[in-house]
Amino acid sequence: MTTMIRVEDLSKTFVLHLQAGTHIPVLNDLAFDVKAGECVALHGPSGAGKSTLLRSLYGNYLPDGGKVMVRHRDAMVDLVTAEPRDILEIRRETVGYVSQFLRAIPRVSSLEIVAEPARSLGEPPEQAQARARDLLDRLNIPEELHDLAPATFSGGEQQRINIARGFAVDYPILLLDEPTASLDADNRDAVLGLIGEARDRGAAIVGIFHDRHVRESVADRVFDLREHRPAA
Repeated sequence: MTTMIRVEDLSKTFVLHLQAGTHIPVLNDLAFDVKAGECVALHGPSGAGKSTLLRSLYGNYLPDGGKVMVRHRDAMVDLVTAEPRDILEIRRETVGYVSQFLRAIPRVSSLEIVAEPARSLGEPPEQAQARARDLLDRLNIPEELHDLAPATFSGGEQQRINIARGFAVDYPILLLDEPTASLDADNRDAVLGLIGEARDRGAAIVGIFHDRHVRESVADRVFDLREHRPAA
């Protein structure tokens, strides 16, 4: 199978400038691959570096060393050395990210928030909106909420809108940060269905899943960061 993500010798240390420049090593010489159609679960206790690694895979964090290679337009691109405009292009076309929190945009409807990623790739508005409505329906967002801005929605509703947005495009790579946290069983199962469909179509998926049932349902393998902790 085609390698979609390749991490080589990845290291990251945070410097707490307001605490006498204290250095906190989080990742040290990490290396792993993720192939098309594979779901890898990041595992380990709080502070092990799961979120740091996920954000590094999205280009949000600049590592101290190593490479973060992603397959974009049939070529491997190193996010560590890529130009900012190239990272934005990769995010638009290749790497989808579902965080735990929705940054609600004032006066923009839920439907438009979900449809926007597809529209940014040139998909006709009516087609993008049809896909968005289908996702919102699958995630049990009532139709009467589709045309409302989600700033006043419940946390669970906002989370589901965020998930729908992340699946609005068939990204070759998907990064998932606790996508089922705080969801009830029905909505959790709806998200599991979306993850399974993405994996079946060949997406490479890396996710944080604290829920054991979710992890065991979707993950082909677990990457345990406790086995890769930097020396104190």
